[in-house]
Amino acid sequence: MLPVSFTAQPHEAGLDEAGRGCLAGPVFAAAVVLPPDFQAPGLTDSKLLSAKRREQLRDVICREALTWAVAEASPDEIASINIAQASYLAMHRAVAQLGLPPTHLAVDGNRFRAYPGIEHSCIIKGDGKYQNIAAASVLAKTFRDERMRDLAAEFPQYGWQQNAGYPTGQHRAAIRQHGPTPHHRMGFRLL
Repeated sequence: MLPVSFTAQPHEAGLDEAGRGCLAGPVFAAAVVLPPDFQAPGLTDSKLLSAKRREQLRDVICREALTWAVAEASPDEIASINIAQASYLAMHRAVAQLGLPPTHLAVDGNRFRAYPGIEHSCIIKGDGKYQNIAAASVLAKTFRDERMRDLAAEFPQYGWQQNAGYPTGQHRAAIRQHGPTPHHRMGFRLL
């Protein structure tokens, strides 16, 4: 079973993002503070879970976390500041929305822009090592997928309900045929 936290500090927040490599839609980030006795069998990196299991875990996390928040950075912000900085911006927004101030940030990956007044640790593949980061991974992924399904209702030809904006052959073919939407990341190579 994954440990709850990286540093064993109370109120440590796990952070992760979703949608960094997409051609369309915002990048989402989540911050999650779990109780020390949190139990969620099978919780791991969201990419390793089925959509059904992610939704089940989302319900558990939202119900049992001490506090959690999900935030985003728009395609325009991604174009303006680049995807890495937009990911950090979304993470900072999520931390700012938490219902209690975290004592430490456990961040998935190898880079992060420091959040004022809170120390952090970057953990490569942290979403497969620590429950608080895995929980953030699940929330970021499920909330982003939900947004892409909503956008797919408006732009069905791009297949976002299946590809969530990632660069699949079907998605690129739809861009060639129909052109980009306001939700496409114009700084990315779309074709």
